[in-house]
Amino acid sequence: MTPVNRPPSVLLPYHLDEHRPGLDVPVPPDVTVTAALPAGDAWQRMAVLYEQVAATVRTEAAGGRTVVVQSGDCTTSLGVVAGLQRAGHDPSIVWFDAHGDVQTLETTESGYLGGIPLRLLTGYRPELVADALGLTPVAEDRVVLAGARDLDPPEREYLESSALRRCAVDELDADRVPDGPIYLHVDLDVVDAAELPGLLFPVPDGPSADDLAAALGRVADTGRVAAVGVGCTWDPGHGAAERVRAVLEPVLARTEP
Repeated sequence: MTPVNRPPSVLLPYHLDEHRPGLDVPVPPDVTVTAALPAGDAWQRMAVLYEQVAATVRTEAAGGRTVVVQSGDCTTSLGVVAGLQRAGHDPSIVWFDAHGDVQTLETTESGYLGGIPLRLLTGYRPELVADALGLTPVAEDRVVLAGARDLDPPEREYLESSALRRCAVDELDADRVPDGPIYLHVDLDVVDAAELPGLLFPVPDGPSADDLAAALGRVADTGRVAAVGVGCTWDPGHGAAERVRAVLEPVLARTEP
């Protein structure tokens, strides 16, 4: 049963296809998604997880509820957006992240799959996982990337030629929010690394936690947030989850059932 005064919360306790049962999250989950994963490659395994996420989000969104999905990375967004589309939404995306998440397998030097999801959502290599989810690409001009500052040269090159829009966190206002129902994605490493302990991929020179909370409130004030994805990209035991709860409060309060 969902407690009063907050939207339903789904937890996927994984980082990519690695189960992390001790994942430290800011919002108590109403539903926890786990699965027996096949012995295939990482994309096949993640597709199994994201299928369950998509089915859960579809049920909540079809009932008119905003759903919060928490996981250990940003690739879970594929399941969330697929679920919104199954519910009949045509979502735009507002993506808060210190990183661009627009790498490709052909350009990434690290090979880290968590650096690709926003590119996947806009149509890159659908055979990797989007096809399995029935995910339709989101047009680049319906995506806003806020706070990204740790970008590799291939990402900068792509963003310079793309219709995807960028802005600083404190610049994001109602005029910059794309039309339609919104998938609001928040990777908390967008906050300045000095303010949030235990981040896996800390980046300096970012906005304050208060600035992020204010920006999230402005997005929520549109009344069009259909789902919120939270990248819990920190090690447990540093107090990050407690701090993040306060950052998310403007969104949770404005999207209560």
